[in-house]
Amino acid sequence: MIRTATLGLCLLSCSVAYAEDKIGVIAPLSGSFARLGTQLLDGATIAVTANKNGQTVSTLAADDKCDAAGGAAAAKQMVQANVMIVVGFLCAESLEAALPILNQKGIPVITPAIRSRTLTELRAEQPYPVFRIAPSDRNEATESGDILAGLWHTAPFAIIDDGTIFGRELASGVRARLEEKGLKPVFADTYRPGLDNQNALVSRLKRAGASQVFVGGERDDVAAIGRSAVALNYPLVIASGEALNAKGNGSDLAAGTLMVAPREPQTLESARNAKNTVELAGKVPEGYTIPAYAAAEVAMQVLTTAQSQPGSLTELLRKNVFDTALGSMQFDTTGERIADTYRLQKYDGTQFVLETN
Repeated sequence: MIRTATLGLCLLSCSVAYAEDKIGVIAPLSGSFARLGTQLLDGATIAVTANKNGQTVSTLAADDKCDAAGGAAAAKQMVQANVMIVVGFLCAESLEAALPILNQKGIPVITPAIRSRTLTELRAEQPYPVFRIAPSDRNEATESGDILAGLWHTAPFAIIDDGTIFGRELASGVRARLEEKGLKPVFADTYRPGLDNQNALVSRLKRAGASQVFVGGERDDVAAIGRSAVALNYPLVIASGEALNAKGNGSDLAAGTLMVAPREPQTLESARNAKNTVELAGKVPEGYTIPAYAAAEVAMQVLTTAQSQPGSLTELLRKNVFDTALGSMQFDTTGERIADTYRLQKYDGTQFVLETN
């Protein structure tokens, strides 16, 4: 009996000692988004390999094809493989389909890309265990308003948008934030997007006395407004959001154009080691590589934390702070990142540079 009991204890202890935690990585690995999905996969797998620190951890990748069917299939694959936590998702459709499946098994998701809550999340009485590395759309409007309030508190400014849902919501969010601080625009309107020049719009801004303008719109429109201001010899300061990082149709932005946006992940001081690690692995630290690296760091750290703190992984993700390539990472009860990530940047004629004033 003693030998049998001893053998049983040995088998139990051996199974615990050599139990392997699995981190799932779900991304579009085929189709038109495969390049971005590969960046995500590279960042996550390199981070796990580089940060094991004695942990017995492996990754399991699944292709969600950036659609609902692929998301559901990838989630089922993760459940069958008994993964502890999932990193990934670039497309809201696949995340939305995967969430109910993963949630049934209590598998939390850390996404480096999807900002807005899906319909599945919005309709749920309790928050799904989704943790977002990227700042929410609400953060963009709020932080942009805070930054511009300090910059424009004595200047006559205007707020305009291109009439799209994105442009209108961003512009109205910035306006609301500024008005909370007692600052009201001298001009607000919706402009016609896609024009080669915006002379009529700039003339209206000039008549209103606006020397600064925030644009809720696309890069090409901001470039056209800048060209028209130069053509009309009107010193107009133009500001906009992250859309200015997009590639335009060839027309350049006016020098001095302001952008309120997070810095590129690979340029952060906190990302230096991650960037070097990715390059040593023969990969390029671009796009979603560093954000995915940071997401995997969070996953690794919460698995370690679970060995000494009580609670589910979801509970531990909500109450702990994590050290990552994107800096200190903390989440609120809905899984959104708590951070001050937006910075004022100025276009110098070639690139955006951080404004330190």
